[in-house]
Amino acid sequence: MFYNHIGDNMIIYIDLLIIINFLFDLLLLLTVNIALKRYSKIRKLILASLFGELTLLSLFIPISSIFLTILKIIMGIIMVLIAFGYKNIKYTLYNALYLYMTSVILGGFVYFLNIEFKNMNYLIILFIAPLILYVFIKSIKVLKEIKNYYYKVSILFENNFKLEITGFLDTGNKLVDPITNKPIILINKKKIKGCIHIRSPMYVPYNSLNHHGLLECIKPKYIRINDKKLTNYLIGLSEESFKLNGIDCLLNYKILEDI
Repeated sequence: MFYNHIGDNMIIYIDLLIIINFLFDLLLLLTVNIALKRYSKIRKLILASLFGELTLLSLFIPISSIFLTILKIIMGIIMVLIAFGYKNIKYTLYNALYLYMTSVILGGFVYFLNIEFKNMNYLIILFIAPLILYVFIKSIKVLKEIKNYYYKVSILFENNFKLEITGFLDTGNKLVDPITNKPIILINKKKIKGCIHIRSPMYVPYNSLNHHGLLECIKPKYIRINDKKLTNYLIGLSEESFKLNGIDCLLNYKILEDI
């Protein structure tokens, strides 16, 4: 399944091609197994990799590029069925998608290395490939962890203006109004500018690493996060934009207890 990523100008013996294709397929399946936590046994991964060797037959049979692409898609689906079994269509397609994605990433790196370093030894490529996929797995895990801190936030204000924004759970945000004991969620003031008239704001003292002062706060009708309606929170209006990309709201750590 992987052989098509090898540079066009490379000369390679068929027995070496079979070994390399098998090792790369096994490496790809191992990556999917670890990244998606499938906990499949190694013998199933080996069996699926051996099945992937059938794609090498296309080297000796004249096949159109369209038919070859369709064949590889079918082969990939069969490979993940052998390696991880069948639970439902979504499970199978998800496994296949990750297999193709890791194949493209690894293939792109190998192609780049082949262009930059002519006649690179295949043993070197085999040693570099696991490192590339290791970095890929770590990146996926980091993205998943960060994604867990993102929330869809809906705020209804007193004039019935509804604001829908993306919030980020900031464990460092522990602001609480000392009088009402209500936790404070921070939003960029520009998001509500011209949309609501602030009649009687509250001012809450705050301290940070570089700043201290009074934070302008208002009481919304409610805040909805993950379909949970919250009424015991205040909205703190920040004059500064948040550094996180696409974020207009910093949620209070207390949210973890209430949703």
